[in-house]
Amino acid sequence: MDDRKVILLTGASRGIGHATVKRFDAEGWRVLTCSRQAFDPRCPWGGEEDHIQLDLADPSQTMEAIQDIRDRLDGKLHALVNNAGISPKAEDGGRLSTLDTDLRTWGQVFHVNFFASIVLARGLQAELKETKGSVVNVTSIVGSRVHPFAGAAYATSKAALKALTREMAHDFGPMGVRVNAIAPGEIETSILSPGTEKIVEKLPMRRLGQPSEVADLIWYLCNAGSTYITGTEIEVNGGQHV
Repeated sequence: MDDRKVILLTGASRGIGHATVKRFDAEGWRVLTCSRQAFDPRCPWGGEEDHIQLDLADPSQTMEAIQDIRDRLDGKLHALVNNAGISPKAEDGGRLSTLDTDLRTWGQVFHVNFFASIVLARGLQAELKETKGSVVNVTSIVGSRVHPFAGAAYATSKAALKALTREMAHDFGPMGVRVNAIAPGEIETSILSPGTEKIVEKLPMRRLGQPSEVADLIWYLCNAGSTYITGTEIEVNGGQHV
């Protein structure tokens, strides 16, 4: 019988998600991953049995995946990290504002960035309750300000996810399950846009954050040092918010 702790992570294939996979795997956890891509056999972490190929933009797929995930969990889930996020751009690569974002794009962004988080947590609540587990929702600094590159749909979905974190903490708390959010700023991942260096010049820390630094915070929120922390959003942005 596999007695390792178990984490389910969405958006695991790159950036913050990939760094989180590496951190939890190094600590001896079993890592279940969700992404649109099929399992890559070159990946040294986990195996095909620990990967769920799932397009979170499709609500039917997301709901149908719950039973598949439950079948792999053996009744226990210690951490759920809702990290998947999409940020569509205009054809020229520019920012999509409230004036030019198609309604279908709004819907797609909210399904991935917002609705999937509660669908997964609610569907796996019995497994989270069994371990008095932890949910971490990955929001963003753009949830509280207009950003030169992040579009309106992405920003508002992250603001909504922050509010959802508060509501989930209230509802899941009686089960012993904690729900928190982390709000990254400018992290060195492929989602960054050209021109980010101008933002970095003005940060108190004068540098980009590293995905591993965000993964360290996720690790903290899923382990014993944070057992009385719930319903909060922690900013990890090198002082960009000050």
